[in-house]
Amino acid sequence: MLAAPALAPWSALAVAQPAPGAGAGSAARADAPRLVFVILRGGLDGLTAVPAPGDPAFAEARGPLAQFAAAPLALQGPFALNPLLPQLHALYGRGELAVVHATGLPYRERSHFDAQQVLESGGTRPYELATGWLGRALAASGNAAPMKAVALETAVPLVLRGPAEVDTWAPSVLPEPASELVARLEVMYRGDPALAQALARARGLHETPGMAANPTGMGALGGLGGGARAAVTLATKAAEFLQRGSQVAVLEMGGWDSHTNQAAPQGATSNNLRALDAALAALREGLQAAALWNRTVVLVATEFGREVAVNGNLGTDHGSGGAAFVLGGAVAGGRVLADWPGLARKDRYEGRDLRITTDLRSLLRPLLAEHLRVPRAALDATVLPGSAALPSLAVLRG
Repeated sequence: MLAAPALAPWSALAVAQPAPGAGAGSAARADAPRLVFVILRGGLDGLTAVPAPGDPAFAEARGPLAQFAAAPLALQGPFALNPLLPQLHALYGRGELAVVHATGLPYRERSHFDAQQVLESGGTRPYELATGWLGRALAASGNAAPMKAVALETAVPLVLRGPAEVDTWAPSVLPEPASELVARLEVMYRGDPALAQALARARGLHETPGMAANPTGMGALGGLGGGARAAVTLATKAAEFLQRGSQVAVLEMGGWDSHTNQAAPQGATSNNLRALDAALAALREGLQAAALWNRTVVLVATEFGREVAVNGNLGTDHGSGGAAFVLGGAVAGGRVLADWPGLARKDRYEGRDLRITTDLRSLLRPLLAEHLRVPRAALDATVLPGSAALPSLAVLRG
């Protein structure tokens, strides 16, 4: 990975050196599938995002967290969406959103760092694997040309690490570079093929027509808070990169650790839900405008859920089972996929947590094998080792 100073003119855009044999200018065909992975760091409380008011034990188990500022938005069965997710609910109504509940990782402890490592590496225990499941999938893809990926972050996250080519982008407050500076850098880098190629790629991405100065969805930012504005900016930029040849994008939202005042109307969890709703809507808008939405799958997942019961600070502590979202024009949505374990204390994991009944890798497998066309032999052996016996969730359109 080239350090940011090597790309000073666009310090927010860093370009990894291509993997051996990878074509520097290779881009996804317009009809190629797109995958976006949104990581919610901190542990989203799945029962706040997707409550189960129809569960007989819900009200007693959740206490004050069973109350919402407005009526939850009805889904099938006992489930609903948090009222702060109206645009996600609209996607559900259009058949473009599926919710996977009572899901989680093979890891059952409560460390953010260890759980995030498992989430991104695709292993069964922390630090078993040093690269990411998505990075390995890019290298193993059965596509004719290597898949390009972009991380909307300052560095390549673990989930994308591996032998494949990955770019990174993050917002910058630095002014635009003078053309003379760029010309001098081109002269300096001329004798180094790797630096010259990296600068050319960065310049090409920066100057490509269609990388809009006023990106899709930005007109609606006026009524959003700072966190939501930042999330929408990243989602909009992700849509632009997917238009320009990237096949995979990864972005993240932090701040989901909800130990205190979880239901406060202007608290961190409420504001994060608003930001997530706005960002996913902006992502859809950008991809729909480019006629890419029907070939896109967006996965939204977190490292673990929360305990079912409220704690003494009106929040929730680290748990295990939670909820994930999968959305896109390629998704067979309008459904909640859950082998629901129930919320009575006797049904909880260790008497505390929503029990995991669906391994998250059962969701990853069809996204990789059926959508990105990763060969099943590679999926079983290297991309998601140890997952071959898991069933695959039917989340994609036929």
